[in-house]
Amino acid sequence: MRPSILRPRALVALIVLLAAGVGFSLLRPDPPVPELHMSGRTMGTTYNVKYRPTHTTPAVKALQTEVDALLAEINHTMSTYDPESELSRFNRLRTTDWVSASAPLRDVLKAALEIGVQSEGAFDITVGPLVNLWGFGPEAHPDRIPLETDIAAARTRSGLDKITLSATQPAIRKHRPDVFLDLSGIAKGYGVDRVAELMTAHGIEHYMVEIGGEIRVRGFKEQDTPWRIAIEKPLSGERSVHTMLALSDMALATSGNYRNFFEIGGRRYSHTIDPATGWPVDHHLVSVTVLAETSMRADAWATAFQVLGPERGMAIAERINLPVLFVIEHDGQFEERVCCAFQRYRQQVLS
Repeated sequence: MRPSILRPRALVALIVLLAAGVGFSLLRPDPPVPELHMSGRTMGTTYNVKYRPTHTTPAVKALQTEVDALLAEINHTMSTYDPESELSRFNRLRTTDWVSASAPLRDVLKAALEIGVQSEGAFDITVGPLVNLWGFGPEAHPDRIPLETDIAAARTRSGLDKITLSATQPAIRKHRPDVFLDLSGIAKGYGVDRVAELMTAHGIEHYMVEIGGEIRVRGFKEQDTPWRIAIEKPLSGERSVHTMLALSDMALATSGNYRNFFEIGGRRYSHTIDPATGWPVDHHLVSVTVLAETSMRADAWATAFQVLGPERGMAIAERINLPVLFVIEHDGQFEERVCCAFQRYRQQVLS
């Protein structure tokens, strides 16, 4: 029997088909890289990181070790709950001399003071004595209304003019020995940004970083769709979604007065203290969500708007062109007010 031999024309046809198959293989998109997830505890709350790894990304366990170490370092720099943190040690000093300060602490203080001025004093990192006096800081006590004399005394220790950063040396100073700084309104956002920078440094282009509700996203989810972020309905007795956003390459922070409060005589006292009065804020703004380029900035502005309230807050948001969602409560009904480009991020989801 003669061996089977392909005729020249058949051989050419086979080569064409094989080449076409290779072409189709090259054109077929690679399957999406599945997202990986890390989570843990930090700054008295939880953190979550979702990301799409690359071929050079460290193993999850190794990357999480880096994240945990970074967050522990930030906490040991800026926490008022850690008595040995850099900030706690500075708060205990009874001096108005210049004191050496680390670069991370100076960076956060610089941003905090700038936003403090832009917010007309609503964001005030020297409000710590008042926060403690009302029982919402590390010096917790049973719910009670402080004496007016104690509030007045605490207010003398507060104000943006009570702290200065040196322009020529890595140092900070108090203008009263008993000034107490509280970075709880900005430190979580800073932590989110630092973790995001770590992810970028490892070549990761698609991720979502969240610490205690402060969020920063880059790129897209595994199906190349924007990250879907839920904004919680501002109700103290339940957890449900108020609205959804679709975000990419952006940071978000939400501040609310509907969970951390106490009641006496039928009146609710919020954990958000107005530096101008020394009392918890007393308006109908129950939740505010801010979009910004960094989580640190979004975090601080969310706190500032919670102090300012919807009218003054909207005026400032429009002036600095910051996308914001204000949720106002009247007799159990919610009213929304949005600023700047906020609405279009929600329309991406609803369309």
